Amino acid sequence: MDPMHQIEATLMRALDRGEGPGAPPRLGAAMRHAVFPGGARIRPRLCLSVARACSPAPKPDHQDAPIMFGAASAIELLHCASLVHDDLPCFDDAAMRRGKPSVHVAFDERLAVLAGDALIVMAFEILAVEAAARPERLSALLSILARSVGMPLGIAAGQAWECEPHADLSAYQQAKTGALFAAASLSGAVAVGFEADQGWRDFGERLGEAFQVADDIRDVAGSAEQEGKPVGQDDALGRPNAALALGLPRAVERLEHLIASAIDQIPFCPGRAVLCAEIRAVTRSFLPQMIWEVAH
Repeated sequence: MDPMHQIEATLMRALDRGEGPGAPPRLGAAMRHAVFPGGARIRPRLCLSVARACSPAPKPDHQDAPIMFGAASAIELLHCASLVHDDLPCFDDAAMRRGKPSVHVAFDERLAVLAGDALIVMAFEILAVEAAARPERLSALLSILARSVGMPLGIAAGQAWECEPHADLSAYQQAKTGALFAAASLSGAVAVGFEADQGWRDFGERLGEAFQVADDIRDVAGSAEQEGKPVGQDDALGRPNAALALGLPRAVERLEHLIASAIDQIPFCPGRAVLCAEIRAVTRSFLPQMIWEVAH
């Protein structure tokens, strides 16, 4: 099975378990609405890419495969939860997400809060279930996930910086976006038996910060049709934004610097050269070609 099809299947199994007998049906539907259809699934793709680089091309029935796909799927659930909360009226009040009504619009605000919370819990459950064949790695992976979602440096902290009168742009971006990218990178390595090397964390954090800078640029220079969500939100809500703070050309320079710096941090592993090439190719998609050209 194609690796991304395996991710979708793992996510589907988790949602099916969550909608078992006795479950509130509208909450289950809200959670499913948040997860399917997905976006680019960049974070689980990163997790799998690192896992392949550390243990090249594991077969789908390889003993490491369940924990690898479980870790990647758990990170995607955390990301989906963060989007549900980010769209709430108390934060972005965004009506659209991934080209369809956001969860609080499609259902209601109460169910959106509960759906986001339940997806966070489900992320830890899916990892525990899928790690059965490699229990010795579960503790490290749970710790990585917990750090990525909580305080002081996880996505909850990143969201909380929007509630502060002043926020350091880099700290905000590292928590809001870098934390899950770091978790994806670290989890990919740990899932196949590598150590949780600081280099994997640094790689993920810088790649995540680069992705956030690209998101800032698209918020300023993109269109709602391209993005599948409202644009101009950061300016309207007074949130930190690299393109607004630096200007478009310097923001693109910052993006390019972060991508190069991220690649430099990749630790030695059997598939390092392939991973570096893959990251260079993937990061070109962070921005539409037109924006790359205009900025230069």
